[in-house]
Amino acid sequence: MFDLSGRTALVTGAGQNAGAGIARALAAQGAAVAVNDLVPERAEAVSKEITSAGGRAVPVVFDVTDLEAVREGVGQARTEFGRHLDILVHNAGIPADFGQGPFRTLAPDRWRAPVEINLFGAMNCVSAVAGDMCEAGWGRIVQISSGAARTGSAAGISLYGAAKSGVEGFIRHLSQEFAPFGVTANSLALGLQSNVAGDSTEEFARRIPTRRLGTPEDVGAAVVYLASPEASWMTGQTLNLNGGSVTS
Repeated sequence: MFDLSGRTALVTGAGQNAGAGIARALAAQGAAVAVNDLVPERAEAVSKEITSAGGRAVPVVFDVTDLEAVREGVGQARTEFGRHLDILVHNAGIPADFGQGPFRTLAPDRWRAPVEINLFGAMNCVSAVAGDMCEAGWGRIVQISSGAARTGSAAGISLYGAAKSGVEGFIRHLSQEFAPFGVTANSLALGLQSNVAGDSTEEFARRIPTRRLGTPEDVGAAVVYLASPEASWMTGQTLNLNGGSVTS
């Protein structure tokens, strides 16, 4: 079950944290993984970790907000693997300027970055892989989202939440367009993760019913299901992965 042998995957933002966990999990199930990151050293380190464990991976360094760079990176992965990409996991979502703060204090030149990486980044990546998937009659698109897409917060993350809301809507519409071609499209909305910075980690964990933060392994396991043959009837959905902090 959940066997991905012979499949190829691209995971964006896979050089650390949840993205690295996703790449490792897909590789462990047999997929060849193109490990994307904006920082070459991070992509190379995760790729090496996977290959050292007996998996197959290659680093592909590009900025998801640059369509031509995305196309070149996808072409590189296709050449390395000798076939098109079957699985896309768009995980990259945190720009250098996160745009955090009360909206009324944010200058307009800070509004674009979260939208560019989350929404236009997803569009760029889907554009580069969807044609091959539809032609082949099989494909999996998994968008990593956040509870911030549907739950308001006073934490100064309105730009990030708006971007995630937008990309979830994009994925829902894609699911309807691609379903006749055997291609599914789903979002995975994450709760607080173990890479949260600062000394308040334990405080955050106490607010979660499971009394712990999410881990890269938790995220990787959920993505493996969504990317698997067994998930062929799961499309157009947003699944919450948050330790019960928000229920639906």
